[in-house]
Amino acid sequence: MVVVGDGNGKVGWGYGKANEVPPSVQKAQKQASHSMIDVPLVEGTLPHQVWGRYGAAKVLLIPAGAGTGIIAGQAVRAVCEACGVHDILTKSYGTNNPVTLVKATVDALSKLRTREQVAALRGLEVEELTAAK
Repeated sequence: MVVVGDGNGKVGWGYGKANEVPPSVQKAQKQASHSMIDVPLVEGTLPHQVWGRYGAAKVLLIPAGAGTGIIAGQAVRAVCEACGVHDILTKSYGTNNPVTLVKATVDALSKLRTREQVAALRGLEVEELTAAK
C-alpha cells in the first residue's frame, strides 16, 4: 500500500501486488497518482469535523489549533502528512487494519467542504450563511 500527496491539499492511495517489492510499489504508486482527490485546507487544518467510513473502520477527523501537530495512528498519520495537514486530532473505531483505515480516512477527507462551497450549494453568499447561524 502506498499513500501519495503533494503536501498542499491533494492525496491518493494505491495498492499493488507482485512477486517482488519494487514492481508492487510501482503499481501502487501508479494507482495512487490516478486516485488523487482535492482536500480543502484552512490554515494547515481541516475546515470542520468529519467522519469517514469503510467496512468495519470508522475514522473521526477533528480540526485542531496551530501547534497541535498530527495526533493519529500510523495509517491515518500517513494520509494526513501526505495531504499537507499539520494540525489535527483523530480517533479510529472498529478495525485496526491499515488498508481499511487509509480508505476510511480518504473517505472522510473527500467529504470536506469549505464555507464558500457550502454557500454556493445553498445559493447564498458567505455573509448570509454566517448570519443565518
